[in-house]
Amino acid sequence: MYYKIYTKISMVAILLATILFTSCSARKRQVLQHNLTTSITEDIALFKETLAPVLAPAIDSLTLAKDKLHAAFEPGRRKDLSWVPAIHGDLRKPNYVIIHHTAQETLAQTIRTFTLPHTKVSAHYIIGKNGEVVQMLNDYERAWHAGAGKWGSITDLNSVSLGIELDNNGFQPFPTAQIDVLLTLLDTIKVKYGIPAANFIGHADIAPTRKNDPSTLFPWEQLASRGFGIWYDLQFLETAPDSFNTTDALRIIGYDTRNLKAAIIAFKRKFIRKDLSPELTVFDKSVLYNIYKKL
Repeated sequence: MYYKIYTKISMVAILLATILFTSCSARKRQVLQHNLTTSITEDIALFKETLAPVLAPAIDSLTLAKDKLHAAFEPGRRKDLSWVPAIHGDLRKPNYVIIHHTAQETLAQTIRTFTLPHTKVSAHYIIGKNGEVVQMLNDYERAWHAGAGKWGSITDLNSVSLGIELDNNGFQPFPTAQIDVLLTLLDTIKVKYGIPAANFIGHADIAPTRKNDPSTLFPWEQLASRGFGIWYDLQFLETAPDSFNTTDALRIIGYDTRNLKAAIIAFKRKFIRKDLSPELTVFDKSVLYNIYKKL
């Protein structure tokens, strides 16, 4: 309706201007041309101002409908979780899960960090202390969470893994509600993508010289009992033989042993937890030997 009204006004104005324009002197034509240009500019501004409130809701509704339709047919995106799209990522199929703690104070703070262009970091999921889960990338997209990590022969962990961040500053226990939701999420991921138990690892495992997450308070034993990660059998521990090569064992598990002390500390952070010295005790070697034999 508004469009037709302004179209008629503009057409009449142009017709009258054409008649006058051809019958006027050069000076009068210049004045008339200026006035006509001003009039058309004002008409366009008024047109936009009048139609904007009418069209905006319709445009917003169409955009929302498009987003919902896209989400409904997008594989790898959970429909039952909050969705905050990350701005850093690529595509691939996951075969590992890497668990982190955020080293920040709140879920909102982490989301903000992951949505700032200059941070160059992202994860697929963030789990809050109360069990709230936010998905930030499709499972098939490549997040930027593993950095320059190495596990076994893999040097680009981002291309083969899902990153899960736990809202934790690194010094707090992990709440039961948070771990319960993590276990449920891991179960879904494991079944969906057929990820082996040994491929559920921590950030510190793949980056022993740079990272310490998740902290020593993280319940790796509980996860392993559910099939996410490996753990030693305390009742079947035996003294490692003299011929047991601890460096080779760490390497076979997956640790980057180019910095052997860092690899030992990462191993002990996960499996020993109380003593983080860069030396292996008799007990430590027994634990390492037990895990080594599982692989």
